Amino acid sequence: MGLAFRNLTVSPQDPVATWPTEAIQTALERGDLDDWRRVVAELERDPWGRVARQVEEVLTYSRPYGISEAMEVVLGRVRARAEAGEKADVAAEVRRVIAESGLSQAEFASRIGTSASRLSTYASGKVTPSAALMVRIRRVLERSAERE
Repeated sequence: MGLAFRNLTVSPQDPVATWPTEAIQTALERGDLDDWRRVVAELERDPWGRVARQVEEVLTYSRPYGISEAMEVVLGRVRARAEAGEKADVAAEVRRVIAESGLSQAEFASRIGTSASRLSTYASGKVTPSAALMVRIRRVLERSAERE
């Protein structure tokens, strides 16, 4: 028969991102694997977005058997993957800025107020620098470009 929404102005065929919370709840409680896959696809697209928040909200008061635990696992995994990607992006930016500065790692580290070994952890992605340190890192590049 398929998923049906009652008293809602959206259809199950509409993009999941347009569904109100009541539709998310209906999909989790009465949907099937295809409906859940669509919700998961939206979670993968935006792990902290509107649908993710709606899923979190629904799971605070509705615990559909089997799917509630699965959605919590999925949400944790998509967020962990997104965070790993973001950390890799930051590390790549640190490496790029160091290379473009023309400075040695030791000199670059000194100019941002840290050690070469600590800078190496930022460049490798083992440690993510604070927002303030990222500002300093970018300023070193700007200042080295001004000197040229």
